[in-house]
Amino acid sequence: MSSALNDLCRYPVVQAPMAGGGSCPQLAAAVSEAGGLGFLAAGYKTAGSMYQEIKQVRGLTGQPFGVNLFMPQNGQTADPAAVEVYRHQLAGEADWYDTPLGDADSGRDDAYDAKLAVLVDDPVPVVSFTFGCPTRDTLDALARVGTYTVVTVTSAEEARAAQWAGADAVCVQGVEAGGHQGTHKDEAGADGAGLGLLALVTQVRENVQLPIIAAGGLMRGAQIAAVLAAGADAAQLGTAFLVCPESGAHLLHKQALTDPLFVRTELTRAFSGRPARGLVNRFMHEHGPYAPAAYPEIHHLTAPLRKAAATAGDPQGMALWAGQGHRLARELPAGQLVEVLAAEIDTALTALAHRSAS
Repeated sequence: MSSALNDLCRYPVVQAPMAGGGSCPQLAAAVSEAGGLGFLAAGYKTAGSMYQEIKQVRGLTGQPFGVNLFMPQNGQTADPAAVEVYRHQLAGEADWYDTPLGDADSGRDDAYDAKLAVLVDDPVPVVSFTFGCPTRDTLDALARVGTYTVVTVTSAEEARAAQWAGADAVCVQGVEAGGHQGTHKDEAGADGAGLGLLALVTQVRENVQLPIIAAGGLMRGAQIAAVLAAGADAAQLGTAFLVCPESGAHLLHKQALTDPLFVRTELTRAFSGRPARGLVNRFMHEHGPYAPAAYPEIHHLTAPLRKAAATAGDPQGMALWAGQGHRLARELPAGQLVEVLAAEIDTALTALAHRSAS
């Protein structure tokens, strides 16, 4: 790893920030305590809620950890007519779950400025960004208070923008990744056109000088060793940590990851209006083809439905985010999973060295 990343974690294992409940203080702290880098997800939370979670992590570990922010979507506008059509299409779901649809106009900035103010006033070791690249002024302000900054990218072009803006590292997200694709621009015509992780890591490595954290479908130490060999400095895993007992993911979500009923993942706009990879269920199958490019409007619209489905014990109406490697999930405590991954990395890298020497 690069020296700066090495100072943050003993092993090249980063726990992905998973908005919606998966990345809770207990999970982040357990990963950091074991030698990885744990992350909180500030997305969909108020600045106050984010700060309370930061305090909880500090009470559980003295090791470095990170906080992830969603970039405001104010520069990208949704078609109100398309959102209204989708609202009508979801009327049957509202009747089925006996809950009203959400307010699509609940806001587009995710309290970004308020969260940044908290993080500058009371710094954390790492802050990462998704759905865009912060301004140089923002990254400079975080650098002045000693915070290491990471920008999620899905192309070499986005990586160059992050380097130009002054980011300390990039998180390179392949199309295999579970949850939302962190593209800086949401272009409907590009759905599913993202690169696989190994090809993307190589392209980014040849375009920027920044440390690379690789993300996308990684579940085993041998896979981490592969992306390290391809030029990454560390690996970020989300789905692998979702099934850990410390994870805040709903029990139905955890069970679905290895349930033979859910045989594959797809990218869909059905739940949020932005491409996100999840287990294919009834809701995704029925509504995915008709969901417009409208984030976060569709996220706000479907939020009550997803909550009602979880309350009713119905995974067919939930957003079951998962990467392509979900069937490889291991129900281990987070700290033990970090240690297992570290041992697997060592074994794989040793084998690779022996092959190279022979």
